[in-house]
Amino acid sequence: MLRNVSRYVARAMSTVPDAAATGYPFSKSAIIPPEPFVPPPKSVQDGRGIMEYLRQTLPTPDKQRLLRSYFSRTSPTRLQPGSIVTVTMEHAPTSFTGVLLGIRRRGPDTSFVLRNIIQRTGVEMQFFPNSPHLKDIRLVQKPPKGRMRRAKLFYLRDSPEKMSALASARKS
Repeated sequence: MLRNVSRYVARAMSTVPDAAATGYPFSKSAIIPPEPFVPPPKSVQDGRGIMEYLRQTLPTPDKQRLLRSYFSRTSPTRLQPGSIVTVTMEHAPTSFTGVLLGIRRRGPDTSFVLRNIIQRTGVEMQFFPNSPHLKDIRLVQKPPKGRMRRAKLFYLRDSPEKMSALASARKS
């Protein structure tokens, strides 16, 4: 019986094209090539146009203020998981309100995840405060007990009743 199973597995793997050549026995669509490194323009490498290059790549003063006030660990007005936050965007959907599930602090690449129930379907959106599409972030409500016990509230995905209780500031 074991011999028949191994023959079936060998036959199934042999039908994959170039499995031995690539070293990956599954679909080639799963292999994602790394993004090529794009160096700064030649003028910037020579020392000309550095200020214009920095102006295009660094956060604007408004975005820096937003990052300092809402995403710094030491700021008294920082966002905390469990807060209800409204994000205004420049394109559709123009605004999104939801429970803050978690914050990923990475300097200019900082991001946060909001979750809301829309028409009985859980919708999560990840936002980057440094994005030019993001207009404004507004804190609607702080967490009910001051702060949550967890830094990431991904357990709310599995229990919509806890999330709705958190959104309506009731004790669950």
